[in-house]
Amino acid sequence: MANHDALPLVVLTEQFAKLPGIGMKSAARLAYHVMAMDAADVETFAQALLNARRTVHYCQCCENLTDKPLCPVCEDDSRDKSVICVVETPKDISAFERTGEYRGVYHVLHGLISPLKNVLPDDLKIRSLLSRVQNGDVQEVIMATNPTVEGDATAAYISQLLKPLGVKVSRLAFGLPVGGMLEYADEVTLYKALENRNIM
Repeated sequence: MANHDALPLVVLTEQFAKLPGIGMKSAARLAYHVMAMDAADVETFAQALLNARRTVHYCQCCENLTDKPLCPVCEDDSRDKSVICVVETPKDISAFERTGEYRGVYHVLHGLISPLKNVLPDDLKIRSLLSRVQNGDVQEVIMATNPTVEGDATAAYISQLLKPLGVKVSRLAFGLPVGGMLEYADEVTLYKALENRNIM
């Protein structure tokens, strides 16, 4: 069946469909919504995309996303720098921060070890984590990867690298459903998992 939409609209729809969780129908709705927006709002939207892509980068310390040399958590002198919570993505930091209970710092791996997806340890931010532990006064590393096969494998791999460095390595208590995602956990469940973490 022939597509009767203007080519730029088709291209815009295809670009929206590349976003996670957006199918072709949702992408088409978004594309049509953009066409109904004021030109000034479209310019602002496009500029926000470009500006975020150009100015946001990895924190020099924890690999979180920031527009400054250090992210707000690493800049905060009131945080306990002796405890590092290792997470898969920057979104997971937001989940922990919503609990209001965790006062340590973070380290973002930007993925999980998954040989089937061609993601190997060197593809993750593991070296910078080891450097932080070796160079700082770190006493505990909390492995807060998701309770999936890849999450468990990544936690176990990093744990083996950290143990010779003399730090305590713990794993979140799950509380959290196996196979679940941290970003969707409620604050109480996440806090309890953090509070009842296990030594690895």
